[in-house]
Parts: sequence; C-alpha cells; structure tokens
Amino acid sequence: MTISRRGFLIALPLVVAGCSSTGLNSQTNYAALPDEKFPLRQVPIDKIKPELRRQEVAYETTHAAGTIVVDTPARRAYYILGDNRAMRYGVGVGREGLAFAGDAYIGRKSEWPNWTPTENMQRREERYRKLAGGMPGGPNNPLGARAMYLYRGGNDTHFRIHGTNQPESIGLAMSSGCIRMMNHDVIDLYSRVDVGARVVVIQATA
Repeated sequence: MTISRRGFLIALPLVVAGCSSTGLNSQTNYAALPDEKFPLRQVPIDKIKPELRRQEVAYETTHAAGTIVVDTPARRAYYILGDNRAMRYGVGVGREGLAFAGDAYIGRKSEWPNWTPTENMQRREERYRKLAGGMPGGPNNPLGARAMYLYRGGNDTHFRIHGTNQPESIGLAMSSGCIRMMNHDVIDLYSRVDVGARVVVIQATA
C-alpha cells in the first residue's frame, strides 16, 4: 500500500502528537501539587530516569488486583491493576528494606506522617536520640508526603512504604530506610490502596 504525499502530511501531526503524548503524560504525573498540606513543586521529567517514572505496564502475575508487589533487587514497585497490567514505580531501598521479605499488609496509612527514629538508630547516633519524641511531618521529614505501614499478624513490622525528601535516592540501595518512593508517586499509590491491602516483598534468591 502506498501513501500519497498529501496523505503523509495530513497524518504527520497525528504521529508527532502520538510521539509527544508519552512525555506529556509523564510530566503531568509530576506536576506541581499546590493543594497539598505542604505544596510540592513540579519535578522536571528530565530529572527522572525513564525507567523510574510512574507508568502502567504489562505485568504477568497471579496476584489479585489491589496487591502491591515490591521487587527489591529491581528497585521497582507494582500496584496490580488486574488483567496482567500494573502501575509501576521506581523505589529506593536500604538495609532495613533489604532485610524484609515475604507477605505483609497495610496496617495503617498516614499523610505527611510524623517520624520517630527506631531504638537502634537512637542507640547508634546522638542526633537520633534528640528526635526520640518524634519529628513532625513536613518537607524535611524522611517519610515524605505519605507512609503506608506494613503489618503481619496484627503487629507493626516497622517497615514502611513511604515518600522521601531525597528523590535522588530512588533506584538506589541507601545505607538506611525502608521502601521509599518519590513524593508524587507515593501520593498516587496511597490514593489507590486501602488499609488491609496485601503487600508482597521480593528479595534476590541466593
């Protein structure tokens, strides 16, 4: 089949629009959020590696829709949509995150949560002991804009899926922290999940 020059010129804007829509939609995912308790600025899309940007992807799984799957070695989290589709997010992990594996569930959720260093952290460093009473939520809080607390058998595991004030850590294994996401992404995931949602954390096999 041949395409005339006139037909090509008519179709060209549609092709260009189709090519540009992905970038446009990606930037929309990271637009400014002025209505947040602590407003968030737009994150320029070129500051986020394409493989770490939030996007819907094909994902074959037997997990039910509504499940969160954290692939720790790949530094990715997936919210299962059903029909072998998922919303994919880039994540960062740390020593605590690397130590956690298996099933859990969201025991509670919090917007702009307070943060209290663990007892181990307080024992290690004086700066954490000064925060024994907790640090209020806000832009400087390590838990970022949202936190989802992982429970097992009715007990808090002390592992969290949370935002971060260090977006450069996404995609990396840092020295401390649980499962961290960009604030824009954790807000999106938070809006999708309910308390009680299943969480599956995958670790590398020996």
